Amino acid sequence: MLEVFVDAASAGTPQVSAVGVFIRGEGHLIHWSEYVGEMDNHTAEFTALVKGLELAKELSSGMVSIKSDSKVTVDAFEKRSIKNPKFKPLLLQALEIGDQFDYCFIKWIPDSQNRAADALARTELRAHK
Repeated sequence: MLEVFVDAASAGTPQVSAVGVFIRGEGHLIHWSEYVGEMDNHTAEFTALVKGLELAKELSSGMVSIKSDSKVTVDAFEKRSIKNPKFKPLLLQALEIGDQFDYCFIKWIPDSQNRAADALARTELRAHK
């Protein structure tokens, strides 16, 4: 099973963001980050989820456990729905990728358990400020 930790960091006016993904399991240990430009934190969290799923799909089609400290992202993915239309395209993209795994689930974790993905996102954000 792959464990995929995703997080985003946002700051400034206009708000700019970066995302971080940490993957472990099945012999993999991946640290990945990307500056994603101007967007709010929720959009960045969904972007991190999509990227985490894309990276996991390159490694396995079996079981993947996504971990995020964003309750909005976790709830939307679990319920397969979101009220805010702004996030719907990213949610649909995440669900489409998630459905390609034999088993894919998401779990909310506190910030303290998501330090690796958080550090990746924050380091990337600092590099672009």
